[in-house]
Amino acid sequence: MGDTMARPDGGPAQLHYRAGTLATETFALELTPARAGWSYSSLRIVDLAPGASAELLTGGEEWLVLSLTGAAEVTCGDERATLRGRRDVFSGPSDFCYLPPLSPVRVASPGGGRFALAGAQADRGVRFAYREAASVAVELRGAGACSRRVVNYAMGDTFPAQRLLCCEVVTPSGNWSSFPPHKHDEHRDGESVLEEIYYFEVAADPSGRRGVAYQRLYGTSDRPIDLLAEVGHGDVVVIPHGYHGPSMALPGYDLYYLNVMAGPGERRWSASDDPAYHWVRESWATESIDARLIDGAGEGS
Repeated sequence: MGDTMARPDGGPAQLHYRAGTLATETFALELTPARAGWSYSSLRIVDLAPGASAELLTGGEEWLVLSLTGAAEVTCGDERATLRGRRDVFSGPSDFCYLPPLSPVRVASPGGGRFALAGAQADRGVRFAYREAASVAVELRGAGACSRRVVNYAMGDTFPAQRLLCCEVVTPSGNWSSFPPHKHDEHRDGESVLEEIYYFEVAADPSGRRGVAYQRLYGTSDRPIDLLAEVGHGDVVVIPHGYHGPSMALPGYDLYYLNVMAGPGERRWSASDDPAYHWVRESWATESIDARLIDGAGEGS
C-alpha cells in the first residue's frame, strides 16, 4: 500500500515521512501546512545541544511547546517560563507553554533536549500560558489489548486556543490504539473536520535498538485513500481525511505518538467510528485496563 495520494489540484501529497526527511536548517522536523498540502495543522521539532538555544517566530500560527526529552527556558515576548520537561516520552506527561501568533520566541536548554512545537493557523490565538505537568488531563482509554494512555494537553475542554488541538498517546507493547478506526472529515452531528498529524517515537529494546510500529489509514468509497505504513522512531504520518487506525505496537516495543489537529470549524474533537468496528467498544465492558498502564510499566520501558 502506497504512501502518496492525489490532491484535488493534481499534485502528489505524501502521507508518510521517514525520520530526517523533514529536517531543515533550523528544525529537526518541520511540517508546515503548505508542505502537508492542507491549510491548518503544523508540527516542528527542535533539537538543542547542551547550552544551545533557538530564536523563532510563531508568525501566523499558535504553538504549543512541550518536551520530548529535556528541560528548557521558554521566552515569548515579555513572558518567560521554565519548561521542566521529562526524561523521555514514556516517563509521563510534560509541562507545556502556549505561544500566541506573531510572537518572537526563544527556546534555550542548558542540558540539551528535543522539543515539539505543535501548531495551527491562527489570527488571534489566546494569551501566553504555562501549565504544570500535574495539571494536564490524563485518561486511560480502551481495555485489554486496546488499552492506551492519552494525555490531553490542549483539547477542546482541557485548554483554550483558537484552533489548535493537541494530545499524545502511549500504547504498551503488543497493544493497538487509535481503535476502532475513526474519521473526522465531515461537518455533521458527532463529527468535525480536522487535519491530523501523527508523530511517532518507539521504545528501544535491551540492546538499545529502536523498534517499529504500524499505522493504518483508509478512506470511504467516495473519498479513497490507502496507507499501511511501517513507522519508525521520528516518523510522521499525515491524515488529510479517512478512517485512521489502528496504531499497532509490536510486542516488546512501547509506542508513543503526538497528535496535532486543527480545522476550519468549531474547535472540538468529534469523530465517527468505522461502523464495521464500532462493536469493539462494547467488548471493553468485560475487559480490564492493561495493568502496565496502571502500574507504570510502559512508561519508561
